[in-house]
Amino acid sequence: MPLTKLQFRPGINRDVTSFTNEGGWRDCDKVRFYNGFPEKIGGWQKYSSNTFLGTCRSLHNWVALDGADYLGIGTHLKFYIEEGGGINDITPIRSTTSAGDVTFSASNGSSTLTVTDSSHGAVQNDFVTFSGAATLGGLVTAAVLNQEYQIATVPSANTYTIAAKDTSGDAVTANASDSGNGGSSVVGAYQLNVGLDTAVGGKGWGAGTWGRGTWGSGAAVSSTTDLRLWSQDNFGEDLLINPNDQAIYYWDKSNALTTRAVALSSLSGANEVPLFAKQIMTSDTDRHVLAFGTNAEGSADQDNLLIRFSSQESAVDWSASATNTAGDLRIGEGSTFVRAIQTKREILIWTDTGLHSMRFIGPPFTFGIQQLASGVTIAGSNAVASVEDTAFWMGLDNFYVYSGQTQQLPCTVAEKVFEDFNFGERKKVFAGVNSRYSEIFWFYPSDSNSLENGGDGENDSYVVFNYSEKAWYYGALERTAWIDRGVRFYPIGTKDNLLYNHELGTDDDGSALSAYIESSPIDMGEGDRFMAVSRMLPDLSFTGSSVSSPSVDITVKTRNYPGADFIDTSTDAVSRSSTSSTVPFEQFTDKVDLRLRGRSVAMKIISSDTGVQWRMGSPRIDIRPDGRR
Repeated sequence: MPLTKLQFRPGINRDVTSFTNEGGWRDCDKVRFYNGFPEKIGGWQKYSSNTFLGTCRSLHNWVALDGADYLGIGTHLKFYIEEGGGINDITPIRSTTSAGDVTFSASNGSSTLTVTDSSHGAVQNDFVTFSGAATLGGLVTAAVLNQEYQIATVPSANTYTIAAKDTSGDAVTANASDSGNGGSSVVGAYQLNVGLDTAVGGKGWGAGTWGRGTWGSGAAVSSTTDLRLWSQDNFGEDLLINPNDQAIYYWDKSNALTTRAVALSSLSGANEVPLFAKQIMTSDTDRHVLAFGTNAEGSADQDNLLIRFSSQESAVDWSASATNTAGDLRIGEGSTFVRAIQTKREILIWTDTGLHSMRFIGPPFTFGIQQLASGVTIAGSNAVASVEDTAFWMGLDNFYVYSGQTQQLPCTVAEKVFEDFNFGERKKVFAGVNSRYSEIFWFYPSDSNSLENGGDGENDSYVVFNYSEKAWYYGALERTAWIDRGVRFYPIGTKDNLLYNHELGTDDDGSALSAYIESSPIDMGEGDRFMAVSRMLPDLSFTGSSVSSPSVDITVKTRNYPGADFIDTSTDAVSRSSTSSTVPFEQFTDKVDLRLRGRSVAMKIISSDTGVQWRMGSPRIDIRPDGRR
């Protein structure tokens, strides 16, 4: 019998049965499609060993006029700027006390210090830096007190506790001599209130749903139920940052990385700067700063659908007049603004119920807005990514694309994704572009990883649409934020307080990166006969591997009926057969001998060793009739 070439359609299909998906792929992890064929994705490595505090959900890369390469990092605890591997804290200061407003008290044998500051406004996990403090008289010295602390508990509006530490971070226990209060010169500088890193009900009395928790119980973290999400954009070489539903802040590059961002409203010439915003953006073509979901000029009330813009070429002048281009407009549909992104020809704006387009039209109106679609949803503010003038986003039950018109994006893995999607944490969804491979990634939290199911509630899964291959695939990968290559050579993802360069090497930061792909069964003949499978001729490339003898395991299995278990299975290693540099990487194990029998056959490729990179071609299989019974 002649050999049968196995050719499979690119992409994974989980929205039909495996029997219906004959000739396609059924399941995968850490695999992409390139020119129609599956291959293992590239590996990743730590960008540096330096860490940041908090869960990152915002990244922004830019280059200053002097060539300095910066990366803005927004977490639920702080805001940083990375340069050259160094992580620099530029979190704005919320308030600074007068000298003597802060006092300390210690207890013998305890490392817990009680801090008294009337109407401090702090919440649990906030950061405060003390200066001017004197020793308490014993082991709690001035050096112990005069440093940054994270607030441990907040018993009242006038007190909170911290854990005493030395300058190395080791705990310091007070003794009987620590009877002082720190003196009359203590100053406390409070950073912005921290945000939430998970969407768990509200914090504080009256927040969250009615009946949640015990009657009269308060909370210890924050009065918001929203995740801390940052928006950031450049104004020239400087940086504008905005924690959602709070004020706008400005970092001046000329003040160096040791200087914190300050309130935009505090800058010289500031006039009617928005009090809060859900997102900020600099309109590239016309140099206006935009604030979405903000307060009207002269009002202290937030309007979730109002858009305001500064005067052209000014980040601080927001007062509309006949002599400038500042102004506002209001979105006419929906109940709240969700996200805006900038494409080459327009600014796309999502509300909770629709999509709008905003364009610069010049005086006297400056900007115009029109509705593009209604009845479309978006999972969260970070669930959209754009390539040129095309936007892709994840809704609450499907995927969408806009490229002049809004369409539902056909998806062959939608059922797989949304059946295991943690809707309660949907605002954590992060969309990113991997332009080198024409991929749109969505990192999302699975229901399997929810807090209720014993997980951490974070993004642990991903789904990819390859817009060149028109193929979908998915896998497991923990990433909370992502930025495509551009200024920097590699895409960057974040996990566990670290930055990772992606598409670099073959491994998971030095550990093995396991990858697999599995086909749907293929009928032998018309499925009415039993067939014998005697051998397979692999077709693999190990180009990109860093070890001399890379290998994968190929499993071939058969079954008799569509819903039956696989009855015969054979797993064999296929490896590069020569270590000579003159031998092509495509040289591999000649053949795999099989002794299988059934009506349909499926195959799986898996790699689990370090240094292995592979791409599958079109293997051949020897199939012979073996009777009807």
